[in-house]
Amino acid sequence: MKFLCLPGAYGSAKNFKVQLGPLAEELESRGLATFTYSQGSHEVEPPAGWEDYFGSRPLYRFLDTRQGDTFETLRRLRHVPHSMNAEDTMRMFQSAGHGQDWHQRVWREALDGVFKTLDEDPEIDGIIGYSEGAMVGASLIVEEAMRAERSGSQRRIKFAIFISGAPPLKFEGKDRIKAQLFDEVGAVIDIPTFHIFGCDDAFLSSAVALFNVCDPATAHMYDHGLGHIVPRDAENVGLLGNILAELLPKVEESSRKATAASSELNRPQFTRTGSETDEEEQKLAQDQLMKEQEQAMLGEGCL
Repeated sequence: MKFLCLPGAYGSAKNFKVQLGPLAEELESRGLATFTYSQGSHEVEPPAGWEDYFGSRPLYRFLDTRQGDTFETLRRLRHVPHSMNAEDTMRMFQSAGHGQDWHQRVWREALDGVFKTLDEDPEIDGIIGYSEGAMVGASLIVEEAMRAERSGSQRRIKFAIFISGAPPLKFEGKDRIKAQLFDEVGAVIDIPTFHIFGCDDAFLSSAVALFNVCDPATAHMYDHGLGHIVPRDAENVGLLGNILAELLPKVEESSRKATAASSELNRPQFTRTGSETDEEEQKLAQDQLMKEQEQAMLGEGCL
């Protein structure tokens, strides 16, 4: 399986390759996966006080935040009551950022950019997204399913790994996007998914909200016990490698069966036309008449 890897906010393809390196090397060494890395198109500077946190410059986001401070909104999630469920927490987060029209344009640009990357590499059939990249990846899966339903096109993404993710966003009307939450829309991601997060993550609610909108029959989770990070330590990487060594072959086999079934359904069915059926019926009737005539002539001693 070939994964398209999408970094978090204030990341880059180069830095995410380093972050994901231990897990990617583990999966590559087992012959399970290959990887390609992308990034947002908007170059950004990290917030004050975080200058040395995100790695070497340049840094990027999928969302252009020049007209809003999404990072400040995210920080507010650290102070929500623990008694609030994931969906209510995300609604509060969405309300805090509501009314910014720039979201509509930049969100469409972000999705179109990732679809362009898919179009340029037909081997990609999986997504790995971290934080903002997970939200973009989840949204792409929902959008891809909608496009396939409308046009009958083949879906590309058959498995996703979400690390400290957030629920997908969807356009509503002409001027609004909205987080897809389980208690409002149910499970909107129908492909197998693997969710990696830590119980000490200040933004745990967003990762749980993403897990909740995935198909419960094929959604798996792993708690590494840490914070809002990509796990790199040997113990977690080894355990993740073992889990994915079981999951990925099953996903591949399931995908092959689904493709074969789809091909069978789409195979041309050759049916007889009405005229062909009439001709066959006439021939059968003539054959029957000839047999009856032969029997009659035999009875009369003519043959």
